[in-house]
Amino acid sequence: MKDRNRNRTPKQYPRLTHPLVRGADGELHRATWEEALDAAARGFAATTDTHGPDAFGMFSCARSTNEMNYVAQKFTRVVIGTNNVDSCNRTCHAPSVAGLSAVFGSGGGTSSYAEVEETDLIVMWGSNARFAHPIFFQHVLKGIRNGARMYAVDPRRTGTAEWADRWLGLDVGTDIPLAHAVGREIIHAGLANAAFVERATSGYEEYAAAVEPWTLAAAEQVTGVPAEAIRELAHAYATAERAQLCWTLGITEHHNATDNVRALINLALLTGHVGRHGSGLQPLRGQNNVQGGGDMGAIPNRLPGFQDILQPAVRERFETAWDAVIQPRYGLNLTEMLDGIERGTLKAVYCIGENPAQSEADNEHTVQRLRALDHLVVQDIFLTKTALLADVVLPASAAWCETEGTTTNSERRVQRVRKAVRPPGEARDDIDILCDLARRLGHDWKYGEAQEVWDELRAVSPDHAGMTYARLEEHQGIQWPCPSEDRLEPTYLHGRLWEADPQRRGVRAAFGPVLHSPPVDLLDDEYPLRLTTGRRLDSYNTGVQSSGFASPLRRGENIELSPEDAAAYGVAHGEEVRVSSRRGSVVAPVWIDAGLRPGLAFMTLHFPDEVDTNQLTIEATCPIAGTAEYKAAAVRIDRLTAAADRQAVPSWT
Repeated sequence: MKDRNRNRTPKQYPRLTHPLVRGADGELHRATWEEALDAAARGFAATTDTHGPDAFGMFSCARSTNEMNYVAQKFTRVVIGTNNVDSCNRTCHAPSVAGLSAVFGSGGGTSSYAEVEETDLIVMWGSNARFAHPIFFQHVLKGIRNGARMYAVDPRRTGTAEWADRWLGLDVGTDIPLAHAVGREIIHAGLANAAFVERATSGYEEYAAAVEPWTLAAAEQVTGVPAEAIRELAHAYATAERAQLCWTLGITEHHNATDNVRALINLALLTGHVGRHGSGLQPLRGQNNVQGGGDMGAIPNRLPGFQDILQPAVRERFETAWDAVIQPRYGLNLTEMLDGIERGTLKAVYCIGENPAQSEADNEHTVQRLRALDHLVVQDIFLTKTALLADVVLPASAAWCETEGTTTNSERRVQRVRKAVRPPGEARDDIDILCDLARRLGHDWKYGEAQEVWDELRAVSPDHAGMTYARLEEHQGIQWPCPSEDRLEPTYLHGRLWEADPQRRGVRAAFGPVLHSPPVDLLDDEYPLRLTTGRRLDSYNTGVQSSGFASPLRRGENIELSPEDAAAYGVAHGEEVRVSSRRGSVVAPVWIDAGLRPGLAFMTLHFPDEVDTNQLTIEATCPIAGTAEYKAAAVRIDRLTAAADRQAVPSWT
């Protein structure tokens, strides 16, 4: 066990204020901008000259502006010539994008935040929004105060569940059986919106057949949720005039995550809770610009405006605008790029604002892969663990206060970001850095200001065409789609599905019959506890940005256990124990939480320098979206005093 797991003082990451280049001695040394940019460009050129453009990968930043993400993906496709670009969307909501786009043709949430305040029923499925999305949760509370009922579906009785009319505590990884049982009950009770299903959807018969085996009794046996509670949720959702179905990483961080998302979308199609004011589907984004990163094309299969690379007319539009040829095939996503590094086919990575060395599942494996690269350039505001592995480190600006531009939130609202302070030391704006690198690689890009980038984006993305900076300021943000400068569109998407005219109604929304697939990491006598992960209110992601600031709520990392499990293991609150999975082990103090049921443990990823939780998580990924199963590891607990002579661990499974 590494000694650092015993250090309970959160690490403070230093702000990057000058470029760094790795020297002949293997260490990072201070360099001039000219030296650093030359070294970065030289490495990229050597890679593409020797191995071709597809040996390059771009990790773009979901915390940076839309404008930066637009330029980053353009750099990847035009300067390098590959579609290998992705972002942390892959570790969180790529399944939401995949599921929504498969059904509706676009990957954004279908409603506005204001509609949550005006709805009749709110279902929070796999979402502790009170801690993970506190701003959105204020809208939820307004909805509750306005008379909305709320149901919380979550393995833990979270702070969000405390506000619910009913908490459905399902076993981890059984979301599809529960959703199918809800759907079956709606069908058998005659509560489906038959007119909507008939006019606006396809695949209903196949869906009905898929859910038929999931009776209330069968679902209770698999999910652990009482049949009566499942029935209550089904009837409440189906009979509500307006209903919002919200989810976060409790749905998406699974090996079958896209299927999970499709199972929830099916419920909205079955009841007609989509395409109307107050009724919709809300995937809640954790980073400030996860939605915008995807919208700007910083993903391997879509160009800006969420336009499919495989469509010739789409490629032609961008090739004309950029005077470049775009590969007529999808690039590699983040998961596939990491696999490519291991296979030796991906040789160079440009990592902007991401920290995969600490954020990826089974992260020791990720570190080994990053070390195997021929060339790694990291552009960031902090000297992260990933930056410490780089050949070149470029100090960038903080998007939220040192940069001009825009971001896009979970309700598809594009909002202005304004520069308040100058970056410290020699740190520079991300777009300026990208342009300097592009010039060294033969592309003389000049963007005088962020608005020039935005206007270029508006010219190629119909969904953003009507969003001038002036209009964004006038309306305090605008939701896409906004194709015209003369009007604003409805706050909800897919209203076309309710049109009487089939031509106006357009393509039908397809049900997605999916099958239950239990967690990959099996429980057994050696690893009898199910570990799930999540967030706490006081901290942010891997702690790089938040650990340097004090919080009266912060208590560092713990292994949270139910009172029953703590008693069975004979461990006390605050006692340090070893937590082990099939991939690694860490030492963490025990925190006893009455909101956990026996057999379920909880940890966060916020303090990897104290307790590196991602040594425990499993790298099993969704084959469609590439998102890892952070929510379902199998672990055991060992008392440190008895670790040398461990007795059999009692199983609560």
